Amino acid sequence: MSASEQDTTPATAAEPDEPDDADEADPDLGLTPKQARLLRVVAGSVLLVVTGTVLAVRLANHTSVLVVGVYGLAMILCGVVIELSRNGRTRLATWLLTGGLLTAFALDWLVLP
Repeated sequence: MSASEQDTTPATAAEPDEPDDADEADPDLGLTPKQARLLRVVAGSVLLVVTGTVLAVRLANHTSVLVVGVYGLAMILCGVVIELSRNGRTRLATWLLTGGLLTAFALDWLVLP
């Protein structure tokens, strides 16, 4: 085959990097990637509001720097989870959200007055 007979279609530009789980549905829930991201963003937002409410209640009962520290870090973690979910890192966001909030509530129960 000569050079003139070869396919002359232009090479497609390299596609932008997609997140690891962009092409797969969530096998556990049967969700599309967009639905999984939205679900994690909503869960992070709801838990952010719940954590803020618990912080306000705890501060009304026991004014302590530890209370602000533990729940402040939990609220920051919720914000990080929301951003990770928006960027397509839903599995990492789920693990961080679960582990971080369980740790925060365990610290509240075990350490805080």
